[in-house]
Amino acid sequence: MMNNVSTRTIDTVYGNIKFILEEARKKSYRTINSVMVSAYWEIGKLIIEEEQKGKTRAEYGKKILQILSVKLTNEFGKSFSVRNLELMRAFYTTYAKTKSPISKSAKSIQFKLSWTHYIRLVRIKNPAERKFYEMECIENNWAVRELDRQFNAALYERLALSRSKKKILELSRKGHIIEKPQDALKEPYVLEFLGIDEKEEYSESDLESALIEHLGKFLLELGKGFSFVARQKRFTFDGQHFYIDLVFYNRLLKCFVLIDLKIGELKHQDIGQMQMYVNIFDRTVKLPEENRTIGIILCKQKTETIVKFTLPESDRRIFAKEYQLYLPSKKELQSQMNRIRIASEKK
Repeated sequence: MMNNVSTRTIDTVYGNIKFILEEARKKSYRTINSVMVSAYWEIGKLIIEEEQKGKTRAEYGKKILQILSVKLTNEFGKSFSVRNLELMRAFYTTYAKTKSPISKSAKSIQFKLSWTHYIRLVRIKNPAERKFYEMECIENNWAVRELDRQFNAALYERLALSRSKKKILELSRKGHIIEKPQDALKEPYVLEFLGIDEKEEYSESDLESALIEHLGKFLLELGKGFSFVARQKRFTFDGQHFYIDLVFYNRLLKCFVLIDLKIGELKHQDIGQMQMYVNIFDRTVKLPEENRTIGIILCKQKTETIVKFTLPESDRRIFAKEYQLYLPSKKELQSQMNRIRIASEKK
């Protein structure tokens, strides 16, 4: 009988069973995780309620945590150190003050992230920023490491820099929604994962090779909906060869995205070259049902005046964006964001 069963059939059945078991494990993990996070929220709630009975809350609360830690650790293990109990208390305090339905009971709440995720989120003081990262973690299935990286790279501030006050509020309510080309952009792009020192000499070819070597991380930095298409895409006409550094496709915008790398200061010739590349793609590659091609010139330094006077006022498809080889200062970006917000409110 076994001789009549093809290897292909066995592989297909095995593949289907493997998929079922892996999905079951994922669902089981998510269920257990949600239950435990809910339990930690309830523990934080009980600690807060008990502390409020003390006349001198600081001393009373500290004593409660020490006693509870000893008893719970003896019974349930190391997860109940004083520090972890403090985090559970902070978890409840932080989310009980929001407009979320968590205000009365955790039983009706679906906690979709791990406890480690929430530990990180609790540390974010700005409620709007915290909500943004929470939504992005859920929607994009960010691991804690990716959440740390995006927060340290000030993703919220970099997206907010190119948005009006209304659009900044939408970031916290809806997360990062991409509906038009500008929505997919940030300033600056942070490429610290390449491991290139600021003082190190490198060429545009070196930068391109490093980006391809770390393509997965670069796609995360580019943001939602991007997939890699080609490197050094060549076009030839009238005996001349032209090469586009990197070609991507964004499924949300339904268009090609061309990236040209410049290690020096942006020049008006660079913008003209990108305009030609975009035109080539629109006329020879783009399908009728797809949207028009977007061009991004990723440069070390740009002058807004050159960009302003080189591109037509109606052009919203070519963008010059700076990149950094190190993590930016969150305080610096926050200050810049506040300056832009104040300036926009005065208009």
